[in-house]
Amino acid sequence: MTDQQTGPDTSPATSPAPVTDPGSASGPALSRRRLLGTAGATGLVLGGAGVAAGYTAAPAAATPLTSLGADRAMFHVKHQPGITTPLQARGHLIAFDLAAGAGRKEAAALLRRWSDTAERLMAGEPAAHDDTDVARDAGPSSLTVTFGFGHSFFARTGLEKQRPVALDPLPDFSSDHLDKNRSNGDLWVQIGANDALVAFHALRALQKEAGSAARVRWQMNGFNRTPGATSHPMTARNLMGQVDGTRNPKPSDDDFDKRIFVPASGEPAWMANGSYAVVRRIRMLLDDWEKLSAHAQEHVIGRRKADGAPLTGGGETTAMDLEKTDADGNLVVPLNAHARITRPDQNGGAAILRRPFSFHDGFDGDGVPDAGLLFIAWQADPLRGFVPLQRKLDRGDALSQFIRHEASGLFAVPGGAAKGEYVGQRLLEA
Repeated sequence: MTDQQTGPDTSPATSPAPVTDPGSASGPALSRRRLLGTAGATGLVLGGAGVAAGYTAAPAAATPLTSLGADRAMFHVKHQPGITTPLQARGHLIAFDLAAGAGRKEAAALLRRWSDTAERLMAGEPAAHDDTDVARDAGPSSLTVTFGFGHSFFARTGLEKQRPVALDPLPDFSSDHLDKNRSNGDLWVQIGANDALVAFHALRALQKEAGSAARVRWQMNGFNRTPGATSHPMTARNLMGQVDGTRNPKPSDDDFDKRIFVPASGEPAWMANGSYAVVRRIRMLLDDWEKLSAHAQEHVIGRRKADGAPLTGGGETTAMDLEKTDADGNLVVPLNAHARITRPDQNGGAAILRRPFSFHDGFDGDGVPDAGLLFIAWQADPLRGFVPLQRKLDRGDALSQFIRHEASGLFAVPGGAAKGEYVGQRLLEA
């Protein structure tokens, strides 16, 4: 975990007007397609790309929950949806391995099917084949689907020469307790939506479309606070109760694109406008954490629990005074505080765009919560983003004794597909 900001979409919206179903004598009813038609007529379609979590203008009042179904992210954009799209309430991460005998031809056909399905579902339309009706009556609900390629994909498809250097395996870290069966994979899919049924519908549709070409390697399910659940837009909290992500890079930053996205002239060419996703399942040792007083927890993080402000004073976004001392001459923000260690100016400018989900998968055999963070970090180059930050954390982060990295993956996520293209076409048909 790092000290960077993520938050809900604060774009204002209004609720779609009811549409009467002519086949029903009982009054107003909303089919999924009718809901979308109403939303389009009232101007509720919102683009997903280019809007960072928590950085749109705040409305005078919180977005009403009844409008959430009408919000739509676009599929054909410069950068794939689900990177700068505001945090969604529900998420699924799933990795696939190509089936035995499947290669480049089968992978291309799969990505073509997946892209078509993602475009349809993100528009609020049913899947083209055997739709399950799970999301019937719902709008798009800010659904996004994002696709990436793992290190092993390139050998499986005979495309080793196209494998980016930035996709080299991550180094080992001292906090790693990795389960290989829940790590890596040939293909990676990220699904997010503001409605759990819409998210599940997309998950099921993509699993079915994999057919005989690929099999599921692992799946992880996550959640965030629902947009509109607070009186005003706020940075998200994690399962430790901390305001989590105050210093996330913002698209308004001069160097945002340089840090997060591969340039159009970058190498390899098929990764133009793409990004690299580091995915980590980080278990929080909540029983141990919750034994600490709030004061002790704040000193582990370096920020106030109530509002996320630095211990040196001010508000959440106030710059941290790393040299400030107390009456006894001790640093107000301890040397090993998580927020101090992860500051970009303490790490040669290394920065990542965090877009996580929390998870809770029940309890282990000892009754300990299996809960924590599905950490997803976006960057133009992991060797200049995640790796130096995690190495620094490895050397003395106070938070390390309360977390455990249990699964890991690194994926190359190409730029968005142009109209008429599928994601990865420039790689698979080069």
